[in-house]
Amino acid sequence: MNNIVIITAALLGALAIILGAFGAHAFKKILSPEKLDSFEVGVRYQMYAAITLLVLGLNLSFEYQSERVAYYLITSGSLLFSVSIYFLSFAEYWKKNLKFLGPITPLGGLLMILGWIAIIIRFL
Repeated sequence: MNNIVIITAALLGALAIILGAFGAHAFKKILSPEKLDSFEVGVRYQMYAAITLLVLGLNLSFEYQSERVAYYLITSGSLLFSVSIYFLSFAEYWKKNLKFLGPITPLGGLLMILGWIAIIIRFL
């Protein structure tokens, strides 16, 4: 399980750096400053999740259910949160109505919060 968590962390981290670089350069030309700010929030939270998962993967045994739950919640929450923001940031550029993704973003945030709570439960 540790390897899976560390690989997930590395994938999320690498993708966050790639997307952050595109956001700082290529996407600046096609996104409004407001949309670019939103995009950068998605990148930032994805990197937070990557760093958190890396710490968990290097320090936990994943023998406790709360440790595994934390991994799944943080990973799925990060994906829902960040990917929904990425798509919403590009909706105007793509000329697509993606407003249905709006409720997905806070759901992803909630899952990440629950992941942190699972970590707290593990250490209580």
